[in-house]
Order: sequence, then C-alpha cells, then structure tokens
Amino acid sequence: MAKNFTWQVRDYDTVVFRNNIIAHSAVAKLFNIPIVLTSSAETGPNGLIPKEITSMYPDAPLIRRNGEVDAWDNADFRAAVRAQNKSQIILAGVTTDVCTEFLALSLRSEGYTVFANTDASGTFTPELAANANRRMESAGVILQGVFAIVADLMRDWRHTPGSAEILPWFDTYLPAYGYVARAHEAAVLNGTLAPGEAGLKKRGQGRR
Repeated sequence: MAKNFTWQVRDYDTVVFRNNIIAHSAVAKLFNIPIVLTSSAETGPNGLIPKEITSMYPDAPLIRRNGEVDAWDNADFRAAVRAQNKSQIILAGVTTDVCTEFLALSLRSEGYTVFANTDASGTFTPELAANANRRMESAGVILQGVFAIVADLMRDWRHTPGSAEILPWFDTYLPAYGYVARAHEAAVLNGTLAPGEAGLKKRGQGRR
C-alpha cells in the first residue's frame, strides 16, 4: 500500500486506519510468517509504502510495480510469493476495490486460500468497500479483521505464540482488547468489590 494513496481512504478515520495497517504488518512478525511487500508506481502520486511498515521488514522482498494494477500481473511479485511455498495468504491493500480485490481474486484463481484483512484495506466510500467485499467473498476469499486473524493463527491461548506473547501485542496494536487484559490485571492485583457487585453473576444466572 502506498503512503500518499493511503490518506485518500475515506471509509476509515485516518488515525484508525494508520494504526490498522501497522497492526496488519506486525502480524507476520508475531507469528514468524514470511512477508512480501509491493508498491504501485511509487515514484508517482501513489507514493511509498509507509516507513513504519518497511522498517519492520528491511530484508523482505519489496516489489516495486511500475504499471501493473493487479500485483499478480507482475512476474517478480508472482515469483516472490511462490518462493515462500505457502498455500494460504493474508493480504490487505489500498484501495479495497482495486489492490486488495484484484489480487485476492487472482490468488483464488491460482488455488490459494486467501484471507483479506478488512481492517487494513480501505477505499473512498463504505459502499465501494462493501461491493468489493461481496465480490471477494463470492469467490471464496475469507474476510476477517485483525483480531480474528490473530485468533485464527493462534488457535489456543496455551500455544506459542499464545497468551504471553499475544496479550502484549494486543496492548500495542489492538488497545480495545489490550484494555480488557489491563482491566483484568488491575482487578486481580488491586480490585475490591464495590457495593452491589457481590453476587451479580449468580443473580444474572437466575434470570435465564
């Protein structure tokens, strides 16, 4: 995804989307997954991939496409993906209805299992995103956000990476869940029941 083009995303708040694309990129490091980066005409208006992403993976293949809209049409990109020898691919891009959708459909036609991160793909309007997501889903692309992707890769909190690695990752990249863990820690270490809290679970069970 290109830096200049990223800020044209209108179906997400700019700050939220910036955090989403960095979180998406950090998933590969968490699970030691090989990564391939690609930009589109980066010397033109699309611009560079954000430096927060390229600095995470200074040694990863970076395919600089000069004209191909669908990344799969680029021979170097195809070779880089095939060299990873993986049958499942997680992707995201800007825009959802072009860079993400076109590549996802091409990968499906090649037999790959494709997961499109809807948190980290953005476009000009929510309607365009919905159209692209419908088309991808009808082709068998699995649509997930970063929380589901991480949970799907982990499978069990007792695994490695598991709770010890993933809760700090969530605290950095998905604070909505990170604060759940923080609240639990605070309750265990410092918590005392407020008046009226005792027995809430039992009373709630009685209403079922």
